Amino acid sequence: MEQELITIYDENLTELGTRSRKEIHKKGYWHKTFHCWILLKEKEQYSIYLQLRSEHKKDYPYLFDITAAGHLMAHETVEDGIREVKEELGIAIKYEDLISLGVVKNTIRTSTIIDNEFSYLYLYILEEEPPFFLQEEEVAGIVKGDFANFYQLCMKEQKSMEVKGFTISAKKQTENIEEWIDKSKFVPHEEAYFQKTALLIKQYLDRV
Repeated sequence: MEQELITIYDENLTELGTRSRKEIHKKGYWHKTFHCWILLKEKEQYSIYLQLRSEHKKDYPYLFDITAAGHLMAHETVEDGIREVKEELGIAIKYEDLISLGVVKNTIRTSTIIDNEFSYLYLYILEEEPPFFLQEEEVAGIVKGDFANFYQLCMKEQKSMEVKGFTISAKKQTENIEEWIDKSKFVPHEEAYFQKTALLIKQYLDRV
């Protein structure tokens, strides 16, 4: 995975060539990612699903993140990113059914990586809860919480939100979880990313 080739860009989205995943994170090259946020609509109320990353992941282990997301390889188009939903969550959906929310610049800086992304945001709305079949190497669990609370958390209007869902234990057993989580439990995307994403989702929901 570290040696997979990914197309790199400058800050204006001008293509510059390809580099390995390891190199783009070491040197901070801009690259494209696919982000799919999945919501569940129940009686005019919306819940948002969050992925719990595997504790074995090299980057951001056991933190909550976008429902399904991933890097786009050099040979892939943005439409190809739909594979992440099937691979990580076991849900088969069509790209045509996604709602495009645009592109957001998204930077994560840690002591070991500089992750500069052009994140292509998509929304997918479910009418009923699907059976999730998690990719255990990548995903430790899936939870959902009220979207209004997620929005307020992103906008710093509240400090935590309640989530409910399940995890897969080391013995491959399903365990229910119910807890309150704050921003320290999330992958450290920039505040601007969280706020822009939450606002774009809310604006779409307000129109429908």
